[in-house]
Amino acid sequence: MDLALPLILELAALGLATGFLAGLLGIGGGMIMVPFITLILGQRGVGPELAVKMAIATSMATIIFTSVSSVRAHHRRGAVRWDLVKRLAPGIVIGSMVGSLGVFALLKGDVLAVIFAAFVGFSATQMFLDKKPKPTRQMPGTAGTVAAGGAIGFLSGLVGAGGGFISVPFMTWCNVAIHNAVATSAALGFPIAVANVAGYVASGLRVEGLPPGSFGYIWLPALVVIALGSVSTAPLGARAAHALPVGKLKRLFATILYSLAAYMLYKGLAG
Repeated sequence: MDLALPLILELAALGLATGFLAGLLGIGGGMIMVPFITLILGQRGVGPELAVKMAIATSMATIIFTSVSSVRAHHRRGAVRWDLVKRLAPGIVIGSMVGSLGVFALLKGDVLAVIFAAFVGFSATQMFLDKKPKPTRQMPGTAGTVAAGGAIGFLSGLVGAGGGFISVPFMTWCNVAIHNAVATSAALGFPIAVANVAGYVASGLRVEGLPPGSFGYIWLPALVVIALGSVSTAPLGARAAHALPVGKLKRLFATILYSLAAYMLYKGLAG
């Protein structure tokens, strides 16, 4: 598969857009990248079964770079709750490895596409309804936080996203301010991505039929181009996140997720 100019331009545009949205919404960009990388690979002759898996893995790999750029911008504004990052990270790493190294390799691409659509749609609904948490609700204790981190990491490994689609609603449900939740989610994207990428590489090394430039399930040309674009725009998105009112931020989050969930549901059912 040649990395021709049209393909470079497509991937660069995707990187610029997802970097901005990663900083803005704390979603790591994966919710945007997976449908579009699936489409790009499919247009270039990669079968739907493999295209979905490679899109998920490649999306997650780009989050390693996007999260670093995004979290620096949030940290300068003092928005990252590092106490929550430390508490959630152990469970996230465990859950990510179980999801990406074990379950991901066993499931078919169309099943993963439907799972992607279901969880994205659920997260969008939670955000759109904007249910107010009880004033007394707080983050759970150690066991509960580790369990929550495990669920975030596991589901992120199945859908190739940085975890913001679960961690942001979860933290706001526990009365963490939306801007702090978005910033903290961006910081959690790094351990999620590193643990999952290790699993994707290990589980995909012996898979046959991968296109040129693949490393396990990761498509390296897309990773490089998208990462370069996303790192440059993630700080702009983080800056915008602090300028937007809470209500608009949640509605924007939900609208984007609904549209992408619909596309991936179509891909899963059509496959």
